[in-house]
Amino acid sequence: MPGETAGRFWSSMRILLTNDDGIHAEGLRALAEVAAEFGTVKVVAPDRERSACGHSMTMRDPLRVKAVNYQGGLEAYEVNGVPVDCVNVGLTLAWPDGCDLVLSGINNGPNMGFDVTYSGTVAGAMEGCINGIRSVAMSMALFADGAPLHYATAQAWLREHFSWLATCPLQPLTFLNVNVPAIDLPELRGTRVVEMGKRVYEDRVEMRQDPWGRPYYWQGGVVIVDAREPGTDVSATSQGFVSVTPISLNWTATAQMPALEHSLPHHAGRTP
Repeated sequence: MPGETAGRFWSSMRILLTNDDGIHAEGLRALAEVAAEFGTVKVVAPDRERSACGHSMTMRDPLRVKAVNYQGGLEAYEVNGVPVDCVNVGLTLAWPDGCDLVLSGINNGPNMGFDVTYSGTVAGAMEGCINGIRSVAMSMALFADGAPLHYATAQAWLREHFSWLATCPLQPLTFLNVNVPAIDLPELRGTRVVEMGKRVYEDRVEMRQDPWGRPYYWQGGVVIVDAREPGTDVSATSQGFVSVTPISLNWTATAQMPALEHSLPHHAGRTP
């Protein structure tokens, strides 16, 4: 029967979890709790916070991996590396025969617009995608520092949409970036499939002095959010919707290619 077949599929689903907030992060535990309801979960995450590490990977230092006790008795490992390292270690150690789904998160802040280029959370999903695995990054769209994160809202949304995330049609080399507004569940208005918006920063680097009067630089800045641009992740989450953005690993600006080709000097490519 179809229902029995679906049940066997979910019970046998192989899921790898990672994040960039570290193995002990509340968001990772929230993600693991829901994912374990849909398949066999194994967790491989950094041994400490690795926020804003982007798609970096460890090349010249050994990766140390340690098994850790984790909630629900899940098989879990901490790695002295970044999320990309964790995914690759996970596919070597935890799931050597491959897995069906990579979930990265739940990040304790948004990953919208240009944030995705810096995000270790997004990089974890991207690395899963590079390895040919259905992958999803999930983050909390927090609108004010110190406000409640409302992971329970993300958990409820994930339970309702888990099968869709795992089976929805995606082009090759595409993964999903999900941002859940950090609001109470009754306030959640729905879900929107949207484009990346613009999320940029001003005063990005600030010069400061240490107690000995020596200058140093602190990087961070104030977010400039343009929530007025419709059809974007920034706009959707600001209106109380979960944003789902398909991200392609083909970064080619295809629409620009004909004009660029046409603009080439006439002698380009010719032998002198």
